[in-house]
Amino acid sequence: MKKHQRSFVSLLTALSFVVLAVTGTLAFVRPFSIGVVGLHALMGFVFVGLIAFHVANNLNHLSQYVRSKVLWLTLAITVGLTALFVWQPGPIRGILALSQNLGPATDQFAFKDDGLVYNYAPTEHYKLALTIRAGKTFDANTPPHVAIWLENASFYHIKTLHEPDDREAGRAALPYWDFKVRGWEEAKRKAAESGKDLREQQEVDGVSGATRNSSFDPADYILPADPDNPMPYRLLIEIDQPDDDQPSLVYSVEVDNADPQAFQLLDLVGYPKREENDENGKEVWALYFVDERIDSALGLIDSALLTIDRN
Repeated sequence: MKKHQRSFVSLLTALSFVVLAVTGTLAFVRPFSIGVVGLHALMGFVFVGLIAFHVANNLNHLSQYVRSKVLWLTLAITVGLTALFVWQPGPIRGILALSQNLGPATDQFAFKDDGLVYNYAPTEHYKLALTIRAGKTFDANTPPHVAIWLENASFYHIKTLHEPDDREAGRAALPYWDFKVRGWEEAKRKAAESGKDLREQQEVDGVSGATRNSSFDPADYILPADPDNPMPYRLLIEIDQPDDDQPSLVYSVEVDNADPQAFQLLDLVGYPKREENDENGKEVWALYFVDERIDSALGLIDSALLTIDRN
């Protein structure tokens, strides 16, 4: 009976370790997912319990290792690696910078009677808050479509922070954001097919030169691996009220971690309009200055304040 019990615990421990290994790898190579990280954490507790049960069932055999000289070597290696990972010298930070996980999914978006708020905190040391004060035509009962995203200095989409709840209707109502996202998705698809990374593909499609401003990894901007050489980026909002027969409006602000500011107001940069395709047949959208034809759309936002706490 005890033999079967040991087999059961050993197999369960091994399978739990497989789940931990897979979820740990996914948490590193993919953007943050509460499902993946939650499964990893909960299975970790199960794994600890199984290890404790395994030790209790094999105490006599395991006690032989305690008296072995190998114990001190393994302890020294464990302590050394722990200290190395806590200290995080340059090579370790370089490895961590490869992760697509910018941190706990820390974005929160909410409509309120007096506007809307968006909070994004990829780490405890970097907290971004966008507070939009409602204008006279804002109605929380029939909230507008809103998209919030980041672009690099070459005006290429690098990350959508918030997309409309109704994605299909939102894409139709917010054509400028939709255009940017489709370009990004197409570049990713071409990069995957060609075996190139996204930066190489975008350079082929139109970025002139491999400059410090043409990265397509959001971590290079929000949490740069090299804090001494951060790159500027732009945060944009596109907003549209359903059924108001007005175009969407785009607001923007540039963020530069090399010249950090805690508070910045977003500027209205225009409304989007489809242009003729370029000489290569590619779709083109431009932002036009707001004129007297725009009225109710202007009343959606009274002001938009970006606050960044870099601790």
